[in-house]
This record gives sequence, structure tokens and C-alpha cells, in this order.
Amino acid sequence: MFPTLFFKLKAAGLPVSLREYLSLMEGLEKDVCGRDPEQFYYFSRAALVKDERYLDRFDRVFSEVFRGVLSEGGTESVDLPTEWLMKLAEKHLTDEEKAMVEALGGFDKLMETLKKRLEEQEKRHQGGSKWIGTAGTSPFGAYGYNPEGVRIGQEESRHRRAVKVWDKREFRNLDTDEPLSNRNMKVALRRLRRFARTGSQFELDLDGTIRQTADNGGYVDIRWQREKHNSVKILALYDVGGSMDDHILQSKKLFDAMETEFKHLISMYFHNCVYENLYSDMRNRYQHRRSTWDVLRTYSKDYRLILVGDATMSPYEIVYPGGSVEHWNEESGKVWLQRLLDHFDRSVWLNPQPEKSWGYHQSIQMIREQMEGRMFPMTVQGLDDAMRCLS
Repeated sequence: MFPTLFFKLKAAGLPVSLREYLSLMEGLEKDVCGRDPEQFYYFSRAALVKDERYLDRFDRVFSEVFRGVLSEGGTESVDLPTEWLMKLAEKHLTDEEKAMVEALGGFDKLMETLKKRLEEQEKRHQGGSKWIGTAGTSPFGAYGYNPEGVRIGQEESRHRRAVKVWDKREFRNLDTDEPLSNRNMKVALRRLRRFARTGSQFELDLDGTIRQTADNGGYVDIRWQREKHNSVKILALYDVGGSMDDHILQSKKLFDAMETEFKHLISMYFHNCVYENLYSDMRNRYQHRRSTWDVLRTYSKDYRLILVGDATMSPYEIVYPGGSVEHWNEESGKVWLQRLLDHFDRSVWLNPQPEKSWGYHQSIQMIREQMEGRMFPMTVQGLDDAMRCLS
């Protein structure tokens, strides 16, 4: 069964290595998690998953391998009819009645019996002590009681007796196709890190202290070194207004995450396409505008350029002088965008529009072509790919 878990994780796209599998085997040999199935789940997850983006995928594979009912698309999965699991009543027993209810006896017996019940059961049951149902003393179902059971179709615990809760799916928002949250944005942004020792603050140089103390024959000689900080420099340009109003929450989350993760960050704004001016404050943009030429002269080519926008506009705004919807631009947006791309060594465009809709917008195709394909959706995987592109 354990090799099956390993190979199914590989097939599901998790970067699991043989070294990690051997670590799992070594831990089981040393009885790290005992006979507790929940402890085994957490131990195997810690041993095999090194990136929290894959936790949800691990849960699905783990459920499939160990006879779960939540496998998506697997041949062994069985869907329980919803009407079987509707809450019609809750079973309340006295302490004496609870003591009379016997457990099946062990995790393996519980899982084996659950599989048998799923194969045999043909209709919904309420009450009783055998079938999957509600308000009974069966080990399987909801709103009943059993000393050891599998909770199915119940929102929260009542007796704290469930051995396994098949309804519970943790870390789903960390899957790579999910929209970005504050937390997984920060996880993805951390891909773009270049640490260097800068500033006046110091930290303990542990390796140097040990080495110097050994050279001194045991006399402690504490050594200090400058702290390492992320030296990556970012110029982030955000499209605001118009169609971007639909994505303002996503942009705000990204803005907050980048402010946290990058020490050297410059944030400015534009509308639809970049032109001769960029803005540090869009509420009073004409009082806080800055020449794009000035931006190019001020920020060196080693800055990473990140443009955030849905690229949804009239194609005239990209290719024609005077095409801007707000002012008369002497040169086209395409010319100004190319100047930015030529100046900065590395650049990407983050698009909050769902990627499946990109093909329906001519302007998105034009911007994507000019970016030479470096346009990424604002999902966990998209942001991760963008950070790799900028590295």
C-alpha cells in the first residue's frame, strides 16, 4: 500500500522523491506515529509534502489510497447520495446506553466494513446499528453515536469520537488552480528572493562563532554578521479603473502581499495601457503624475517589472496615437510598453481575467504577444510561474 501511495502522489503531480519515501519508511519502522491513523496521516504528509501548495492534492490521493470516498475521478471512489445524509434527526443516548454500544474494533476493520457497506447498501437508512445513515448507533453516518466511527455528512463534531472525517477537506485554497488569497499570494511571491547582507543591523554568525571558539581552544569568541535581506527590486504598475473595478479586491490583496514581501518596491498606476505618464496616486493623478521617461531614467534595468491589469480595452488604445480614452497621447501605448520592456531586463504581466477567456479579447492577445508570452493568470500557479520567470 505504501508504494501505491508514493506512485499515486507522483502521478498526481506532487514532487515526491525516493529520499522522502525512504524517510517515511524509516519513520514507520521506528514507530514514530504509533498505531494512530490520524498521526500516520500527519506524519506521512510531513514526510512527503514539502510545499504547502500540494497539501490539498495530497489529501485527495491519501483518501483514495486508504479507501477514502473523496477521490476525484478515481475508479475506486463512491459517491454517497445526498438524500442519504440529510439531517433528519439526532440521536441522543444516556451514558448507560452509550456504554452498551460496541466498537467494531480497529481502523482496518472499520475501513473494511465501510467499503462493504458502500457495496451492499441500496437505500437511505435512519437509526439502526449497521448501515450508513443518520441518528443511529452505526459506525458510519451522521448525528448518531458510536465509540469509533467515520463521520459522513455532518458539519461539526458532537461526541469527539470519529476516527476519520471524510467530509473534511483542509487547505483547498492552496491548490494551484485556485484564486489567490493573502496567504498563498505571499507563498508564491517568496519564490522571488535574492538574499544579500545589507544595512547596519547584525545577527549572530553561528558557524563563525563555533569555528573561532574551536580555534581558541574552547574560549567562546562570539562573531556577528550583517543580516540578510531580500535584495530583489520591484517596479509594480497597476491598472486601475474601468473594467479593473471588477478585480479591485484581487489587486488590493496582491498590493498588500508585495508590500510585505519586498523591501525594495515601487508601486505606480496607469489606466488600460501605459502612456507617457504614470501615477503615484490615482485619486489625484494629475497632481501626482510622473513622466514615464523619468521613471526609465530613475530605476535601473535590474528592477523587475510587474504589470497588473486585465488588458481588456479597445485595440485602438494599444496601437494608435490618440487612442487613449482619457487624453490625447502623442505616441501609442504599444510604443511606451515596448520602451519599458526594452529597459528592464525581466518583466511579466499578471492578468486577473480567467485565462480561459483570454482568447475572446483581441487586446489581451495583442498585449500577450508583445510580452512574448509572459502573461500569467492571477492564480497560485500563475503567480508562481511569474516569479520563476522573474528569477
